Amino acid sequence: MKSQVALAPLSRTFQILMVVRGALVGCIVGVLIAGYRFLLSQCEDMLRAITSQAATSPLIIPLWIAVLVLLLLLLSALMRFAPGTVGSGIPQVEADALGRLDLPWRRVVPIKVLEGGITAFAGLSLGREGPSVQLGGMCGKAVSELTRATEEERRLLVTCGAGAGMAAAFSAPLTGVMFAVEEIHKSFSAPLVIGTMASAVAAVLCTGALLGEDPLIPIRFAFDLPHIAYGLVALLGVFLGLLGALHNRGMFLGQALYGKIRSHLPLSRLAIPFGLAGLCAFAAPSLMDGGDAILEILVRVSNHPTLLLLLLLLGKYLFTNISASSGAPGGTLYPLVVMGALAGALFGRAAVAFLGLDGAYINNFMLLGIAGLFAGAVQAPVTGCLLVFELTGSFSALLSLGLVSLVAYVVANLTKTPGYYEHLLGNLLAHDSDEIVKAPRRSVVTHTWYVNFGSEAEGKRLSELHCPQGSSVCLVTRCGRSLVPSQDLVLEAADGVLFVIDSALAPIAEARIEGLFRPGYPHQANETPSSSPPQEGPSHAARQSPRR
Repeated sequence: MKSQVALAPLSRTFQILMVVRGALVGCIVGVLIAGYRFLLSQCEDMLRAITSQAATSPLIIPLWIAVLVLLLLLLSALMRFAPGTVGSGIPQVEADALGRLDLPWRRVVPIKVLEGGITAFAGLSLGREGPSVQLGGMCGKAVSELTRATEEERRLLVTCGAGAGMAAAFSAPLTGVMFAVEEIHKSFSAPLVIGTMASAVAAVLCTGALLGEDPLIPIRFAFDLPHIAYGLVALLGVFLGLLGALHNRGMFLGQALYGKIRSHLPLSRLAIPFGLAGLCAFAAPSLMDGGDAILEILVRVSNHPTLLLLLLLLGKYLFTNISASSGAPGGTLYPLVVMGALAGALFGRAAVAFLGLDGAYINNFMLLGIAGLFAGAVQAPVTGCLLVFELTGSFSALLSLGLVSLVAYVVANLTKTPGYYEHLLGNLLAHDSDEIVKAPRRSVVTHTWYVNFGSEAEGKRLSELHCPQGSSVCLVTRCGRSLVPSQDLVLEAADGVLFVIDSALAPIAEARIEGLFRPGYPHQANETPSSSPPQEGPSHAARQSPRR
């Protein structure tokens, strides 16, 4: 099947079309995620109601164990029916946006919603944000299919939907946009930002209209930190960067250990977190589900013992690791937010005890802990900073949020620990899986690269580009105007260059073109070029392998 050549990505028509399509995707995502959030909240409320009666009605315990067994069998059957719903779903959406996977959205959407309700009712330590991203991406894919979008437009709409899902899950539109840029698409372009912004805003408006505007995290900055305390903020960033790296390495170890279980899948792996959930339901109910109960403890009780905070942090991490590493459908972002708040509270307690800091600033450190651990584990510092900013609305805290996020990001990178979702994506693409349908080959693909300052392409005529075999330039856009791609046309910084590429030669051709348009500053081995998906790390080798 041949893909049509896309409209000029910087033309007015294309930008308006992306706004319309993005808003349509956002409205669908907003309604879907509102229903998904409502379903999960009802399941969690029912779980609390059941477990709270155990002390007065001992018969509830064996009955609940029987219910857990039934839920385990049902979830295992659903995961076999729709393997693309395994885990959070974020790596699958990234791979779909890269054109490496072709997830069946008609199957993924209803099954993912049902699975989310099951894991929430069972009490597994998983969040709703990852599944919301996958549900949003599948809505974008559905719109692209129904509107007969080109391959490049399809990838953009999948990214728009993923960003809208993130925005609707946290009620934070800017966070959704930046997450789509930093984590999903891993590139920055005008059509991407325009479309994702339209999707995110529409999704948050619809979700807010249906669920209300209650804050997701009931914590606020107490006072502005004095500038003398910014040294503590930097130190907190170091602590959170190391903690984020430790978090990721522990999760990777958990996945490796689960990988040794190879029979009766996925039932045999799911049995472990379900068994632990049965214990926690009556022994440590605050560790269950995403972590709302822990946040309530942090907000309502100011003099909780430090040992309790430490035990909650360790318990939440272990339960989340065991739940997520099993492949159970559910996200890790909200548990990560809760763990960040706990880590920040512990750091704030230490600063108060040993440095004489005013205890009123502990709330500040809890929120800084959320941003810093997000930046250290996910390695998306701007997204982490924007997330806390949007949830609190504090402009004065942007400086401290930016500082802690950047320091945590740098420290985590210095440990040479890959980002959590980057690692999952690499594993997904490195192994040929019979469970997930690989994207079909197309005879032609289109892609736009932007001329970066100092790149090899800047200042060159098109005739001097030496385009790789199987590729050709079909359009150049400059300041919103479409230019005829004559051989004498000199490329300038910020020009958009639309290539048509033979899909059989796409991996080699794209790698060469990316080298031409890469910025002129030095790149580390694990850096991603600014105009296209990543080519390094574990996913690089996978992307070069032929699709089946």
